[in-house]
Amino acid sequence: MRLENKVAVITGAASGFGEGMARRFAEEGAKVVVADLNSKGAERVAGEIGEAALPVTADVTMAADIERMVAACMEKFGRLDVMVNNAGYSHRNGPLTEVDETIFDLITAVNMKAIYHTARLVVPIMERQGGGSIITTASTAGLRPRPGLTWYNASKGWTITATKSMAVELAPKNIRVNCLCPVAGDTPMLATFMGEDTPEKRAQFRASIPLGRLSTPLDVANAALWLASDEAAFITGVALEVDGGRCI
Repeated sequence: MRLENKVAVITGAASGFGEGMARRFAEEGAKVVVADLNSKGAERVAGEIGEAALPVTADVTMAADIERMVAACMEKFGRLDVMVNNAGYSHRNGPLTEVDETIFDLITAVNMKAIYHTARLVVPIMERQGGGSIITTASTAGLRPRPGLTWYNASKGWTITATKSMAVELAPKNIRVNCLCPVAGDTPMLATFMGEDTPEKRAQFRASIPLGRLSTPLDVANAALWLASDEAAFITGVALEVDGGRCI
């Protein structure tokens, strides 16, 4: 029970990596806020986890929704130990000049500005509690960018830099800040990353990963679990590659 007596808020938790984290964290004793724009999905995941989970409908591009999400966590559980910024958005794989400005703005709002909003709310809470952990889902795209996802790649590079800067600034408050860099997995966003989801595209992508497969929600959840736990008490400012060797 590595997260016993800890409370975690996870955004984008109705599917994919976020759902995997919510389930894994609860298995290890955490109380979990399952936050997502998809209210039915959040309710499904929280319902299957049980009393340890609270579903919250939240659009992370809206500061008011993030405030409501954090307030719901504090009202229900009385504390907040782990903030997981997992919600993400991407344009479809294609030429950088063909990405609509509205899509570009949404990428920056979800992948970047949401981290700013959550930090302003949770850092004071964690400081009062004596410490905490902030984890963001970045991407191998921020470490080893490839053509076709330029603006998404850039947003994840920003995330990695923000993680390192936050880690240094918040270390005196005993708040650890890390991020995960997964390779693409079999999640709802896979077709967006590849441009199309076909057996041929999947085979081509798997061939670029030394361990020969895509990531899974459990792979990412186990990495997040370790970073959130006291086992990683001396780990901060890390961009942890969960990629089967993709970034080598």
